[in-house]
Amino acid sequence: MRAKCVMAIDLSMPVLIVDDYNTMVRIIRNLLKQLGFEHIDDANDGTEALAKMQQRKYGLVISDWNMEPMTGYDLLQQVRSDPGLFKTPFIMVTAESKTENVIAARKAGVSNYIVKPFNAQTLKSKIESVFPDPEPAA
Repeated sequence: MRAKCVMAIDLSMPVLIVDDYNTMVRIIRNLLKQLGFEHIDDANDGTEALAKMQQRKYGLVISDWNMEPMTGYDLLQQVRSDPGLFKTPFIMVTAESKTENVIAARKAGVSNYIVKPFNAQTLKSKIESVFPDPEPAA
């Protein structure tokens, strides 16, 4: 049986939070820390996130959908079209669960989708679903 917050994920990998709302950045950062992540960066919009991603390899990006001038959806499209970034796991966060947004994000290659508000357990399960479990040791 697994301990409560043990994940089969490299918790030392850098994670990038992209959100133009500082309170949301703080909430996600705190949830990630609760889950054991050590290296957490943030960006206020897609443009800043893209610049950071070109300077550092992130193991996971958690991005808000609604931002200006570059939305999370635009950022996702940029990431997926960049040969150096396209494999980066990408979780989209939104306050709206519009079916057309979910479909558009899926078509653009989003790894998973979280609707606000959410808690540490929801975030943990979404992150775990993005990273397949390693083979169990025999």
